[in-house]
Amino acid sequence: MNIYPLNLATLIEERNFDGIAALIISKLPVIIAAVIILVVGFIVSNLIGKLVVKGMQAKGVDPSIHSFIRTCITLLIKFAVILSALSTLGVNVTSFLTAIGAAGVTAGLGLQASVSQLASGVQILINHPFKSGDFVDLGSVSGKVQEIKLMYTVLVTVDNKRVIVPNSTITTSNIINFNGENRRRLDLVYSVAYDQNIEEAKAAILEVVRGNELILTDPEPLIAVKEHAASSINIACLIWCSSDDYWDVFYYMQEQVKHKFDKKGISIPFNQIDVHISKED
Repeated sequence: MNIYPLNLATLIEERNFDGIAALIISKLPVIIAAVIILVVGFIVSNLIGKLVVKGMQAKGVDPSIHSFIRTCITLLIKFAVILSALSTLGVNVTSFLTAIGAAGVTAGLGLQASVSQLASGVQILINHPFKSGDFVDLGSVSGKVQEIKLMYTVLVTVDNKRVIVPNSTITTSNIINFNGENRRRLDLVYSVAYDQNIEEAKAAILEVVRGNELILTDPEPLIAVKEHAASSINIACLIWCSSDDYWDVFYYMQEQVKHKFDKKGISIPFNQIDVHISKED
């Protein structure tokens, strides 16, 4: 007959060290089993997390979401492992889950803003409105996406400023992703004087366009008179290029068209106003 009560709290309160030792020895196989479950479970969760990341890399999934998915999967597995170990030790798991749920509700009420940021981060990572490396315009700020975190997104502006944007702000804003498509169109306008031959001006612009291999031939470039402005004839030049080459092509066109116009003697007019003075007798 076991003379020691099996209630550990009672044994500690009574300072019954012999009883405590006997209880631990009697529960030793269960304790060892729980420890093995924890160790093996944590190792397996980490291995599964690494396998999931490799699978996402093989499928070409955006790298910014790898860490998030891996963390979620490993935490869920570890949580299940902990519950299994506690169940092995005889802990009432149902009561434990109820307590965690109540604590979660309380924490959620106190951290509504943070929960909103977290939900927005998950939404961005799942819906993929942009990815790391894309150049985006969020209305109030624009720049290259450097990092996508659960709570915020990091942009680097064209003048190399680091901007931290809360994810809840992003999900409630209009997002312009300049790298969302493989190709972009440049809409350029060049002005020539009214006394110039517009066909020569159009041909000069086309020569510049044909001289750059980064400019696509499909769709074909469109060069045509856009409008008769107050001081000039404005010629539109619509050309296509890879999204990654946009700025290279833009600056190339702005510089080379000026050189070509100078070489061919095509003048670019200044804004001007003609004043007529009438002399009354």
